[in-house]
Amino acid sequence: MKTKITFILVIALASIISSSLMHEETAYHPEFREPHTSFGIEEVLAYPPGVGLLSSSKNCVSCHSSKGPWNEDNKLIVDILDADTKKSLKQPDGSFVIETERWEQKKLLTVIGWMKDKTVSAPYRNAWLYIDPTTIGTPSLSKFAPNWDVNLPLSCRIVGDKLDGYENADITSLPMIIQPLGNAKNTELQLQIMLTKGESIKGNAQEGMLGNYFERKVFLKIR
Repeated sequence: MKTKITFILVIALASIISSSLMHEETAYHPEFREPHTSFGIEEVLAYPPGVGLLSSSKNCVSCHSSKGPWNEDNKLIVDILDADTKKSLKQPDGSFVIETERWEQKKLLTVIGWMKDKTVSAPYRNAWLYIDPTTIGTPSLSKFAPNWDVNLPLSCRIVGDKLDGYENADITSLPMIIQPLGNAKNTELQLQIMLTKGESIKGNAQEGMLGNYFERKVFLKIR
């Protein structure tokens, strides 16, 4: 009998905690408090990142300000490397072209950073997202290019990685694997970037966090 009562109390406590968490307003982004419906179930809360994933926001500045001190494009480091050869895939116009065979798994390195500068402190955390803008507002759970597999289309990483050739910059460097499937097509992506320092204020992502927003075009091509 004692064991049965204990079991019932544990179930009741778990239900109370679960209900409390579902109704507690912990989202940083105001638009996430609006109800969302999925398979007939109403979901009342979500959590960042919001661009195209949990809302119809088109880019980071829908929620965050871009008024930080890292606004000089010539000091910004944005690169995509072939992870095996360390060759940059950057084009003369600043865009990137990633070419691969159908079904081939291609490993890339996303490098984001800022040139070392005595006048401005380095960003503390870099956030980036590869997104197909045509998928924003659609019910698809993946906002990467349709029919392309990817294991890490976004990240928010603390600065401090080391990589040959970038000794004069404060960077993040993280691998990503992509693979075109049977129905994959050539696609244009956006690489959306936020250099940040500080933390968002709960309920008001415009305040508290210094940041600057940048975009680059990324073309996926099947050989």
